[in-house]
Amino acid sequence: MLGYENFDALLLDWSLPEMSGIEVLREVRERLRSRILIIFVTARDQEGDVVTALNAGADDYLVKPIRRLELLARLEAATRRASGGSLERQTFDVGPFHVDSAMRTILREKLPLMLTAKDFDLAALLLRNAGRLLTRRYLLETIWGANTVPFSRSLDTHISRVRNKLQLTPEYGWRLVAVYGHGYRLDQLTSLAPESQEPDAS
Repeated sequence: MLGYENFDALLLDWSLPEMSGIEVLREVRERLRSRILIIFVTARDQEGDVVTALNAGADDYLVKPIRRLELLARLEAATRRASGGSLERQTFDVGPFHVDSAMRTILREKLPLMLTAKDFDLAALLLRNAGRLLTRRYLLETIWGANTVPFSRSLDTHISRVRNKLQLTPEYGWRLVAVYGHGYRLDQLTSLAPESQEPDAS
């Protein structure tokens, strides 16, 4: 399910029905391409257990019984650490793209792209989550609001426009694909096209 749905965090207990929480943690870190927050929530309180979980890739470790407000605070703190101190980075770089959320601009190879407001929102969201599957519902609720019909063709139209304007195609080192029945994923493939081939800003 982690490969087909969008999650912000994973809470793990040490004792699980088919495999241990440590085994799940290692599987997720080895197999999942995108980074996800993982916090252990367990009754095991030995120092060695805490060290084992953190060394295996856990972002935090809480011992039961859990206090709700503390858990929420730990999640927020882990999110800040993962994003470099800000829940939403104002500027970030992905491959040849520089995204400035405050100025609402995207540059490719230092050249500005002409984007509508919705195109910018969608492009920035995809670039911020490159390599991560985003469900249709998540994209629609994030870009258009919670009351949007989840199968609206507006999303497909904007995806096509963003793909063309940012040249998110294999010949430029990218692949923006629909995962049938789930959503979309943007993958960075190999080297990009030569700098002489400027993106279409229309």
